[in-house]
Amino acid sequence: MHFDLTDLRLFLHVAEAGSITGAAERSGLALASASARIRGMEEKAGVLLLERRRRGVELTPAGQTLLQHARLIAGQVQRMRGEMGEYAGGLKGRVPVLANTAAADVHLPDSLAAFLAANPNVDVDLNERPSPEVARAVAQGEAEIGIAAGHADFSGLETTPFRTDRLVLAAPRGHAMASRERITFAEALGCEFVGLSGDSALGRHLAGHAARAGGRMRTRVRVRGLDAACRMVALGAGVAIVPETAVRRWNMQETLALISLDDPWADRRLVLAVRRLDSLSVHARRLTEHLLAAA
Repeated sequence: MHFDLTDLRLFLHVAEAGSITGAAERSGLALASASARIRGMEEKAGVLLLERRRRGVELTPAGQTLLQHARLIAGQVQRMRGEMGEYAGGLKGRVPVLANTAAADVHLPDSLAAFLAANPNVDVDLNERPSPEVARAVAQGEAEIGIAAGHADFSGLETTPFRTDRLVLAAPRGHAMASRERITFAEALGCEFVGLSGDSALGRHLAGHAARAGGRMRTRVRVRGLDAACRMVALGAGVAIVPETAVRRWNMQETLALISLDDPWADRRLVLAVRRLDSLSVHARRLTEHLLAAA
């Protein structure tokens, strides 16, 4: 059985996109070529790797097994490129990083910008996921570095404290809640919200807590990014639950009232997680050291 690196990268993209069409676009291949490669992989393996459905594909048990090996091989190739780059002088490396909303939107931009400026031969592929998915993806080798809230399951991973992050309710001055110092999330569900887009890690996290509280968030508008959410709140569109750091950074004119959330899950410790520090690629290890030094 022989799969080349193009086959394996394509299969990784299929797993990420959930469709051969999406994988073909990410791989820079024509759809017919991508489909032929997947069929060829199944013929070589002697088993079906994908279940074709009306809306995309799902991996079979054999496909899941191949996915694990493909991730390991892709990681090894990335580490090889990084280590050879130390000798070649300028060989490009790419570090996949996953982070929750607070880390991706608030804590990482400045640190990553400084790192990229100092390391022109390294690219960073940053994607946002809910904290449990971040931990799971790092454990499965989908990313070398993950930054997530401490409530996630980091079993089998090496973790290091990164930042402190607290969620608060932001309300416009004059709002009925603006005079409160503390409020529970269940109480806040009576308000109208400015929410984050449906694929936002924080938005999904809050929706889960709302369901567990026996309610739902009445969202008037969804926006992309914490700055946009703060701006909409200041203009009276509703209230929002956002990281305190993000609000204080935006709220220089004190147009927003910050109300503490009286729920244990609102106080979060962000951690940086890797599978093993000593097995990181050269570039990922350098980025990890940079992030922890900044923390």
